[in-house]
Amino acid sequence: MKKFFCIVCAFFLCASFFAEVQINLNQEVDFWSEYPSDKLAKAITDRMTDEELLSQILMFGWAGAEPNQLLFDWVSRGLGSVKVFGWNTDDIKLVAKSITNLQKRSVTGRFRIPLFVATDQEGGWIRHVKGETLITPGNMAIGSSGYPADSWYSAFYISREIKALGINMNFAPTVDLFTDHDSTIIGTRSFGDNPEKAGILGAAWASGSEAAGVIPTVKHFPGHGDTSYDSHINLPEIDVDFDTFTKRELVPFMYLIKQKVPAVMSGHLSFPKIDPSGTPASLSKYFLTDLLRGQLGFEGLIITDDMMMNGATMFAGSLSAAFKMAIEAGNDIVISSKCAKLQEALWVNNLNLMGRDSEFHARVKDAAYRVIKAKLDYFKGGNAAPLYPDPNSIAKFVPDRDGQKFFLEQACRSVAVEKQTSLPLDPASAGKVLFVGSLPKFFQEGKKRFKESGEFSFTYEIGPNETQWVVDNIGKLAGGYDTLIVLVYNERTARIAQWLKQYGKRTVIFSIMTPTASFGLDWADDILVGYSYSNYTMQALFGALCGEYQIRGTVPFKN
Repeated sequence: MKKFFCIVCAFFLCASFFAEVQINLNQEVDFWSEYPSDKLAKAITDRMTDEELLSQILMFGWAGAEPNQLLFDWVSRGLGSVKVFGWNTDDIKLVAKSITNLQKRSVTGRFRIPLFVATDQEGGWIRHVKGETLITPGNMAIGSSGYPADSWYSAFYISREIKALGINMNFAPTVDLFTDHDSTIIGTRSFGDNPEKAGILGAAWASGSEAAGVIPTVKHFPGHGDTSYDSHINLPEIDVDFDTFTKRELVPFMYLIKQKVPAVMSGHLSFPKIDPSGTPASLSKYFLTDLLRGQLGFEGLIITDDMMMNGATMFAGSLSAAFKMAIEAGNDIVISSKCAKLQEALWVNNLNLMGRDSEFHARVKDAAYRVIKAKLDYFKGGNAAPLYPDPNSIAKFVPDRDGQKFFLEQACRSVAVEKQTSLPLDPASAGKVLFVGSLPKFFQEGKKRFKESGEFSFTYEIGPNETQWVVDNIGKLAGGYDTLIVLVYNERTARIAQWLKQYGKRTVIFSIMTPTASFGLDWADDILVGYSYSNYTMQALFGALCGEYQIRGTVPFKN
């Protein structure tokens, strides 16, 4: 009886506790008050001014190595999130110091709400946090090996590095399909062209990120793969019908939604056969509220791609109108890579609209609630990135020592054969070898194995004039060698390789980055595919060439 009495008392105490949160709205609370996250988020948003609500759903970046005073002023106003871009990150100790200073400013607000600090650290060639962070083989390499564990650990090690700097949100994984082979904006950022496989690998990636303590954000909803246009420059139109769209583009996102991924990034992408108005998905209530939330059941945060991209602003007519449309469509965080001025139209116009339009006000408040609740769940979850990272401890975590070993192994698992005549190549029978390419690690790894060798080097970002110069001059060297090993990663390097056909030498192509660049080079004796310019990929390619391990990767898309 006594035990029963205690249980009853405990029940009523818990019930009283929850009721207290709901009823006593005059009680002072802040982010660190000890209440359930849903109750506390509601209590905070109920007390917020319009300025605080609107500020909480904005994410601004900054130009230069350190945040300027304008960004600190926004944080003092209650800015909810900041974005670390590639131009901020050569000195990662300074990145950690900047994040510490911004977080210290954020908790001086009356609700003491910390910032979401986000970046794009996808792996491969999208690596906004630079400095000593690892350059990894990337998503298409993961797609080539096909192992979910490779995806999980890639995310885990990438996330451990950025977490050490105080970054708590990552705009990855990218689950756009490699449907349009002419695309340079997606390319090797994709896991491949198989929707189910992309979904499985994307879900593993998100899980690895969360295990490391960084919030993953799957992108670019509802799918950027079937277009060669870049939404930074214009609005891509993807001309697919609803049946194809459902069975292809949406499939990877459905895998991640089922796994309850915490955030989705909306893309500046138009699907005119699905929404005849041509409205970008990022500004479309149909795509975000009706489809993503309603039909697909997504419950996490919806975050725009950068609103400074022409794909959004050109359609809306102005940045202010684009922000309004993005909020109304259902986005919870709206990103601008440029830090807005304090009285800029995107702020003033939308703040004034909150006072006039109760529906818009409710949408902003709902978004702020979602953001604050997500922050409460994350920062009080026990595995969050440090609010105040210590710059002096960064070297312990970056580069990630376990990650270094893993990414070499993963690169070896990813190498694929596009054409094979007589692999492996024995250095003793290769004769004199000429390496043609641009990456220092390419030449270093080659010369470790082929002692009697030479090199013809050009810049990685090779332009048309330099390409012509290479074509005009490489023949002077090529004729004196027995074997040519050529690094191909775009149309211009493919042209250089094609020019070498006339010399009749044994030719090996190392195809990295967009592997379609090597499709017209099937006259070559051997073609190995590596997907990345990372040092790990160079080691793996030469190891495969010389038979140091068994090649198991497969090209993860149909030619």
